Amino acid sequence: MMLRSLQIFGSLALLQAVASQQILDVWQTTWDRNMLFTYFQPTDPVNFVTSGTIGSAHIAINDSSVYQTVYGFGASLTDSSAELLNNLKAQNPESYWQLMDYLFNATDAANSAGFSYIRVPLGATDFSANVYSYDNTSGDTSLNHFNVNAAPSGVFSVLQDILSINHMARFHIMPWSPPGWMKSGGTMLGGSLNIQYINTMANYLLKSVQAFSDKGIPIYAIGIQNEPENSDSTYPTCNMPVATEAQIGLALRTLLNNYGFSGVKIIGYEHNWIDAANYPVQLMQQAGSAFDGVSFHCYQGSVSDQASFTSQYPNKEVYFTECSGTLGSDWWSDIKWYMDNLFIGSISYGSSSGLMWNLALDGSGQPSLPGTDSCGGGCRGVVQINNNGTWSVNQEFYAMAQASKAILPCDASGPWGQRIGVSVSGSLGWALVVGAYKTGRVLLSDLNRYSLVVLNWDDSVSTTGNPVEATIEFRGIQATYTFPVGVTTLWWYASN
Repeated sequence: MMLRSLQIFGSLALLQAVASQQILDVWQTTWDRNMLFTYFQPTDPVNFVTSGTIGSAHIAINDSSVYQTVYGFGASLTDSSAELLNNLKAQNPESYWQLMDYLFNATDAANSAGFSYIRVPLGATDFSANVYSYDNTSGDTSLNHFNVNAAPSGVFSVLQDILSINHMARFHIMPWSPPGWMKSGGTMLGGSLNIQYINTMANYLLKSVQAFSDKGIPIYAIGIQNEPENSDSTYPTCNMPVATEAQIGLALRTLLNNYGFSGVKIIGYEHNWIDAANYPVQLMQQAGSAFDGVSFHCYQGSVSDQASFTSQYPNKEVYFTECSGTLGSDWWSDIKWYMDNLFIGSISYGSSSGLMWNLALDGSGQPSLPGTDSCGGGCRGVVQINNNGTWSVNQEFYAMAQASKAILPCDASGPWGQRIGVSVSGSLGWALVVGAYKTGRVLLSDLNRYSLVVLNWDDSVSTTGNPVEATIEFRGIQATYTFPVGVTTLWWYASN
């Protein structure tokens, strides 16, 4: 009898604890732009209660299935982006700092995106004023003339400003090309690395890590070569076979370990989904001990191709690091595609980051490298910076900001969000694309945060869209929430 009473008491206590959970915080971007990354608390409490009839869509959370940690969203700080940001800082400092806070403040509950993963080119790209490397002295195999200050000074001042706002930011660096003198043809514009310079290139990359560190920019990860299957004679690129990248990676891993940078990750491939089953797989076969994982771009293939890699190397890390908006494209269509393929989709296929290309450009997709043929139609930055000292954010911002909110640490220096299991069913289940995340706490006694990022893309009703009433099942109980057409991020708190 006593055992039965204890069982009943325990069941009641569990129900009471779970039933007291409620959805407290919502961030929303709607297709009609009435809500643009807008925070609110529901007027009427959205409580988790005893399970009953499911909604037209049913979201089932399985928090016993825990997957990869997500380290953040962001973009690349190209030379062009840095130039525009520095010009804004000089022209209108107050506006500059408002923008930087809106982009990078990762404080829990701040009215900001909390972008925390920044990719930085080593040397020139198609978004630089001119072609340069950190060592332009031909034949300098000892790299005596290595000089990171060949980069515009604004690059490092912006990176330092980012760190002053977000000390948790991660920086991922890589070259678009080795110095021209190391390559066939003697130019950074296309071609390939002469294999006699494999060890020299590894040293070049080590020196880059050291130089950034000396400037107070800690490096989280480094890549060997951006888009190694692309050679273009109009901007810095380099065709790099798997065997060459593998050998550089092995040499660099040893150098990083020997010079106090054993914690810096080496991330390989850095190219499109379409070849996920080949180049990155072969890279792991040849040099898996050197590489922590691989990264993907969006320009060819589909997000599901990531599974061709993760199915063979489930313990290697995956990052999504580049996709560019195109000038003149449709705002809402872009957000649907971004959420489905990148900021929910790529994460669901194992990525620990979600990045766009240029952090900032002007309204014409400039400035870019003179003569480059990249960005057909014009690239759009996450932010548009105007020459009159004003700025605005584009659809890329809203898509990433909604995803970012779900995974940021609850506590200063606390753990990042982890993807957890989720499934969607019901007659309107097709209308919702859902990512689910759990964010732990510094103190084990504090409640974890459980977050959903939900895309409702049912815009079949042309004037209002089709809001979807969904039930959210969590540990045997459920809440009901109506998702408008758009992207909704919401969360609640529960014990581990």
